[in-house]
Amino acid sequence: MNEPAKPPLSSDARARMEALNTQAKHLSIWLRTQANAPAQRPWFHDNGLTEAGHLAEGRVAAGQMKAVPHLWKWAEISPYLDEIARIAVESDTPPIEFADRQQFLLTNPGLGGRLQTTASIRCAVSIYNAGDVAPAHLHSPNASRTIMSQNGGYTTVEGERCVAARGDLILTPNGTWHDHGNDAKEPVIWIDTLDWPLMEFLDVIWLDEDMPGERGVGNGRAQKSTAPDGLSRALYGQGGLTPAFATRGRGFGQNVSPCFHYRGADTRTSLSALRGEAGDPHEGVALEFTNPVTGGAVFPTLTYGAQLIRAGEETAAKRETSSTVYVVMSGRGETEIAGKTYPWEENDIFVVPNFLWRRHVAKGPGDAVLYTMSDRPLLEKIGQYRAQGARGGKVVNLTA
Repeated sequence: MNEPAKPPLSSDARARMEALNTQAKHLSIWLRTQANAPAQRPWFHDNGLTEAGHLAEGRVAAGQMKAVPHLWKWAEISPYLDEIARIAVESDTPPIEFADRQQFLLTNPGLGGRLQTTASIRCAVSIYNAGDVAPAHLHSPNASRTIMSQNGGYTTVEGERCVAARGDLILTPNGTWHDHGNDAKEPVIWIDTLDWPLMEFLDVIWLDEDMPGERGVGNGRAQKSTAPDGLSRALYGQGGLTPAFATRGRGFGQNVSPCFHYRGADTRTSLSALRGEAGDPHEGVALEFTNPVTGGAVFPTLTYGAQLIRAGEETAAKRETSSTVYVVMSGRGETEIAGKTYPWEENDIFVVPNFLWRRHVAKGPGDAVLYTMSDRPLLEKIGQYRAQGARGGKVVNLTA
């Protein structure tokens, strides 16, 4: 049976959302009310150790856009989450009914207002009020949730209910049925990361909301929980051990991780255990979230990581052809990108576009932990990944 059409957004709610968009324009965020197209990348000329190289000029550059470094300060952008949540509570037809999300997207200032953080990555910050549920759906882009609030609500993926906490990473690979919600008393916040711009450029974006089978009890929009809670941890939570009887994939996506839930507590424990190691001169103590079946990236297009920059540590300069989005999970410090310094603290988000020199410094009394989202796997698959470091005034290749 067809579900009834969603009611139109009330004129009052629409006006309030658009007013917020006007207010927030200078912060390079966009309160979700529609979608738009991806951006092209310009030709680029490399000048060795110079900060950012040179973009092409003249006819080649006409109409072209390139992502630029940017820092989103949590103190500046988070109040807009509260406003979105307030509109959702006060409106007769809350935004979650027409957009299925209460969120703002991070818009890179270099991409002309397009809903992209980099050429291939879309990021949004979402808030769910108590009792909110996004309807079950699946789509072609790969997606994830990086949990920012202490209580992270839940995401049910292919029947597995993943109850989240701060620092958790929850995957919703392409071809998996999933829904999100908050059954706690306080709002929950997370960062959504998707390879949407890439899929949009390839013209393979699609969405399905007609989930077969039985829906959740008491809420016709949520899928029924059919797997034990914590199944991902039970199957894949022991490093180096993969159950021989378990499926190599869940959903119908290809080459994606069957483990949906990576816990922040485990990540912090691993980083702590490795704190005394030398680490990488360019990355500090870095971990990568991996597909437990293949040992590779969790998605063919995106990889996720966590890195510990110890108190007072300064990493060596590095650049790579992939782009990286960073989330500050703890600590404070600064990152120099293309010769400009960006100071950051907890919950801030910043982006390092492709092939720009960058280095991190932990400035606080304690260690800093950064989470990363990068399109490196995509660049590797098409033979375009390259990383370089700066040592002794010279550029050295870090990859073959």
